[in-house]
Amino acid sequence: MSDTAEIVDIPEYVDFELVASEQFTLEPAFWLAHLLVTMGDLSADAEEYGVAQSAYEGMLDRLSDAEQPWPVIRVPFGGGHTAFAVYANFEDENTVEFAVRHPAWDRLGHLGQCGPESAGPGLSWAELTAIAASVPESASDTDGLVDQAQRLLLLLPMLGDPATPEEAWAVVARALSRCGMPEDVAPRFARELLGTDADDRRVEPFWTVAVGNPVPVCSSRHSPRQVPIALGIALNQAQALADALRGDHPSCVRGQTES
Repeated sequence: MSDTAEIVDIPEYVDFELVASEQFTLEPAFWLAHLLVTMGDLSADAEEYGVAQSAYEGMLDRLSDAEQPWPVIRVPFGGGHTAFAVYANFEDENTVEFAVRHPAWDRLGHLGQCGPESAGPGLSWAELTAIAASVPESASDTDGLVDQAQRLLLLLPMLGDPATPEEAWAVVARALSRCGMPEDVAPRFARELLGTDADDRRVEPFWTVAVGNPVPVCSSRHSPRQVPIALGIALNQAQALADALRGDHPSCVRGQTES
């Protein structure tokens, strides 16, 4: 890790040193590692996905090193919100934690995690694609990921939604290609990640809006979103978050992410 890496301040992680690690996302090996760690089979042959095995194994080592500050990759979106993935590396356990935060909140909004004690899902397809497409006009590379393909793939492990369209694999395949995966490999990998039909997909929950809070909740008992994100924030803050999750915020440049 570079000595000049930016320290990331997330109050709920005060006991741990976090560093901005968006530079990893420039390497195709990162995307293979990130998606296999969270959604796939770590024993997969990296060469079959167009990534050198040495690069893949080296990336796994960099992402899971318990002696280094924890890598954080951020996704700024509407209304000043930020979604992020934290590679939480203890001596005996590695977990990728996904969350949402706003500077005005006094709490963290958990989306879920992938690891020995997995939790999720944390996003519907509509929310995932809205966040990916809603890049704040003022955002730059120093704030986190601004490329829509990277934003989509980073948060993809939190997807769980029966309303995900059958053609979603094509959206994911294009994102994989943009992030460096060979075009003849990306469609196959996307299908592996999402499944090709309803029979292949994981058991998925339903998303509804409960009385008294505009932020959708999830029916899965394994999801932190059984209750609204950051439950207890002010109603106007919850409404702002709900709007941002729909991609409905004037400060963002909406892209053409397909849904």
